[in-house]
Amino acid sequence: MNDETEKLRGDTWLSKVWWFYVDGFRAMTVGRTLWAIIAIKVVLFFLIIKWIFFPDFLAGKADDDAGKADYVRHELIDNK
Repeated sequence: MNDETEKLRGDTWLSKVWWFYVDGFRAMTVGRTLWAIIAIKVVLFFLIIKWIFFPDFLAGKADDDAGKADYVRHELIDNK
C-alpha cells in the first residue's frame, strides 16, 4: 500500500479498524462462503423465532386498531 492510499483511508482508529476488516474480507476465499451461510442462517433463525414465539395475538381479537385498543384496555382494567 502506498502513501496516497493511506491518506485516502484516514488516520483515525475507527477508519483503521474498518479498513482492516475490509481488507481481510476482500482477501478471503472460503471464508466468504462461510460468512454468507452464517448470515443466511441468522436471518432465517430470527424470522422463524419471530413467527413461532411472537404471533400477532391481537389480529384474532379485533379487526381494526380501535378494537384492539378496546380489547387491551378491557384486559388491563377488568381482569386484575
